[in-house]
Amino acid sequence: MKIIPAIDILDGKCVRLTEGDYATQKVYYTKPVEFAKQLADHGIEYLHVVDLDGAKSKHIVNHRALTEICTQTNLNVDFGGGIKTDEDIRIAFDCGASQVTAGSIAAKQPEVFLAWLARYGKDKIILGADCKAGKIYTNGWLERSSLAVFDFIKAYEAKGVTQVICTDISKDGNLQGPAHELYAEILRTTQVQLIASGGVTSLEDLQRLKSIGCAGAIVGKALYEGRINLKDLVGLKI
Repeated sequence: MKIIPAIDILDGKCVRLTEGDYATQKVYYTKPVEFAKQLADHGIEYLHVVDLDGAKSKHIVNHRALTEICTQTNLNVDFGGGIKTDEDIRIAFDCGASQVTAGSIAAKQPEVFLAWLARYGKDKIILGADCKAGKIYTNGWLERSSLAVFDFIKAYEAKGVTQVICTDISKDGNLQGPAHELYAEILRTTQVQLIASGGVTSLEDLQRLKSIGCAGAIVGKALYEGRINLKDLVGLKI
């Protein structure tokens, strides 16, 4: 299972939120590339970067930070937040992203998302399925849709999506464990490569997500708060 640290960028800084609430932001690094370099120095291979400004503004904003990370490290970066147009996705890839995660556009303009899937391929496009109480949320988790998360994922699997990042918003940033039951149900009903996001607090959480069948797990606040140490992830066999 891939262990994927997260960097969320707001006002150009590396921050963490609780349940997606922008008012709860806590700054950990003024320059996101500083933390990215630490990850690379510890042998980490993957990184999940979210442009929180972009998610709220509905267009890519922190592309310069993405460029810094991709040019100054060898991390494989998946980038999301504010990817709404052909120009946004072009910028993300031109700045060095290995993959792009798109959620809001998939919920609101499926024809655009499917065009990207056809153009860039299933290895480059990750479906973002951010949910709370079973419903998909969009635009930086500020808007609740009527889409059911299970139907959303299954519908896109039928159209060629193979990779999904699913975040249970109610778990994100709370350091109380991930939504194991949600992920288990998704994996019972689909064949997608599921990346769990939100609430990972311990190495035991990672082990349990692996046992469920997750292809990857995103780790955020637990790293910044010292619940999980980078040195613990070095050589970790999950």
